[in-house]
This record gives sequence, structure tokens and C-alpha cells, in this order.
Amino acid sequence: MLIGMIRPREEVTAEVEGESLEAVQAKLEAHRPDGFELVSAPAEMIKGAALIRTKGTFQSRSGLREIEADDMDAMRAKVPDGWQLLSVRTV
Repeated sequence: MLIGMIRPREEVTAEVEGESLEAVQAKLEAHRPDGFELVSAPAEMIKGAALIRTKGTFQSRSGLREIEADDMDAMRAKVPDGWQLLSVRTV
């Protein structure tokens, strides 16, 4: 018997600008939904201005759930659309 840990695969983005990396990070934090973590925020300097622009990507880290199956093929088949399989253990 296998037990798999799954979670929703949900993503939110936010575009922000600021005069410093600290300002950009503060603005991104203000846009972070509960249960989400910032996973990407590539920054770029804006030509002709003293501004930094970034598009932050947040992914859901909540909603963990366990599923059971007899083998890996059955485990993969039980993962609902919009969810991802994080780990599998044998019991």
C-alpha cells in the first residue's frame, strides 16, 4: 500500500515597482495571499528611471491531503486535476 501527499497547484502573480529591492519586497509581501509563498521574482531596472520592476509569482503551500493506492500508476491516477503529488511512502 502506498500513501501519497498532495496539495493544490495554485499560482498567483503580482507586478510591482519600487525605488529599491527592499521597497519591491515590501510591496510583494503586501500582495501575498494567505497560505502562499513567493517562489519567483525576477527584477529589472527601468531605463531612464530609478525604479525596479518585478513580477512576483506566489504558489499555494496549504491544503495538504493524503491519498492511498496499491501502486504508482494508481497513485498518479488518483491525483485530482490542479493538484500535485509531493511525496509517496510505503506502509
